[in-house]
Amino acid sequence: MRWSKLNVLLIVIVGALVGVGSYAFIYARGYSYLLNDPKACANCHVMNDQYSGWIKSSHHSVATCNDCHTPHNFLGKYAVKASNGFFHSFYFTTGKYPDNIQITKFDREVVEGACRHCHSNITEAIDASHVHGREALHCTRCHSSVGHSESTASLVLPENLRRDHE
Repeated sequence: MRWSKLNVLLIVIVGALVGVGSYAFIYARGYSYLLNDPKACANCHVMNDQYSGWIKSSHHSVATCNDCHTPHNFLGKYAVKASNGFFHSFYFTTGKYPDNIQITKFDREVVEGACRHCHSNITEAIDASHVHGREALHCTRCHSSVGHSESTASLVLPENLRRDHE
């Protein structure tokens, strides 16, 4: 069998990507993100404040990171984990992340969905009596420190809500 230079180059590139990816997955403990252990979120030092805030929070004994930061269905959970894992790895590897970690609009919506999932009896009653409907109310507007103590509350609120909260 004769190998073309292109075939050899492709094999080398794929092999290098698999090798580097495997090494990074093991070295950076990427496998831990497939589990439900909150310590995985503190694998990177920039997340230490969020982890410490969760330890001090009112939800520490009843909710893990995945309970609030991923959807409550199998496909949604692992799709969000894959997306967040890729972008977290990219930004942490390149060092291009802000000093003040901010939640994205998409992930804020996931958190809102998690609040509403676990507290549906309360949120449905509030939504039914509120004239503007569900869109006007966001759980984290008033309950910003539930998942992360006051010391990290500003990290989970968008800029416009943070001003209203302060």
